[in-house]
Amino acid sequence: MEVPFYGHVRQYHNLKKEIDEAILNVLESGAYVMGPTLERFEKELAEYAGMAHAVGVNSGTDALWLAMMAKNIGPGDEVITTSNTFFATAEAIWIAGATPVFVDSDPKTHCIDVSNIEDAISPRTKAIVPVHLYGQCAEMERVHEIAQKHGLTVFEDNAQAIDAHGDTFKIGQFSAAVGTSFIIQKNLGTFGDGGAVLTDDADLAQHVRKLRNHGSLKRSVHSFGFNSRLDDIHAGILSVKLKRITEWSDRRREIAAMYTEGLKDSGLILPYEKPGYRHVYHLYVVHTPAGQRDDLLKYLNDNGVDAKLHYPIAIHQQEGFPWGKPYRIAGDLKNTEFNAANCISLPMFPELTQEEIDYTIQTTLEGCRKIL
Repeated sequence: MEVPFYGHVRQYHNLKKEIDEAILNVLESGAYVMGPTLERFEKELAEYAGMAHAVGVNSGTDALWLAMMAKNIGPGDEVITTSNTFFATAEAIWIAGATPVFVDSDPKTHCIDVSNIEDAISPRTKAIVPVHLYGQCAEMERVHEIAQKHGLTVFEDNAQAIDAHGDTFKIGQFSAAVGTSFIIQKNLGTFGDGGAVLTDDADLAQHVRKLRNHGSLKRSVHSFGFNSRLDDIHAGILSVKLKRITEWSDRRREIAAMYTEGLKDSGLILPYEKPGYRHVYHLYVVHTPAGQRDDLLKYLNDNGVDAKLHYPIAIHQQEGFPWGKPYRIAGDLKNTEFNAANCISLPMFPELTQEEIDYTIQTTLEGCRKIL
């Protein structure tokens, strides 16, 4: 049996009529960039998120760095974040001109370890970028307390956790802006790249609208800016999908519960869902105890389970930075490095069948008995 990692094509087939109609409506309208379909989706997204403004941009990476630029984060500034994330989190800080400062990840949630943030603050620190990793929110109430105490701005990297929240807070409640991604593999994904900035700050939203469109809010009138626009075809696709996001998140949670029950005696370190938090399982990441990851991954792949690795090389362990070592490490990163060396992501998407879920559990158990 073959269990794929992604369900993009299945999802398209399930929504084919609506998606095709949305695309054709845009094509027939003649308004493909900065048109009414984008404007409508931005309003839908803001309403869904419970925020005042949503600004569609080219990618989740652009969403983060444009939001930082809109708040004057730049050269000479430091931004505290985690190295246990996709490279784009730090990349956005570099593009804005600032310096990432890496602190360790929490050993259970794998999000930023908030207990390390204050020790990382320097006179140059201007912001914190927590990442809602794998679909689980970072501890935003504590991040907010630290930011308020030290006069720092918070930008949330929410590329992986749309529809997640805490029992007592929502994503975006404790930050200047949220950056999200719509690349196809995300929980809410289009057929290509895309992203958005979500904020309650009208000035920040307006600044991002200018920055994404060559510094322009009015035809032929420009200041400094870039070309980073979410096009209307993608916006139309996302409008169709946004209506299903909570249903899909609930299904991801059902699959995660089955994985967790089925693998509870496997010897693997299973995902931890923090009490009082809604985890939406963009990824279902298990960890081998120590050193057996590659053998188990090979066993799964050889036996038809398309498991993958997310993020087996932490950002501070990457090579080839063009200007030396453009970051600072605050404290040790032992949890981050353990995560990188031992992580495996099992197939996770709403369209997985029961047979595929059962086979993934069975094959993983067999592999663990042979290898761990």
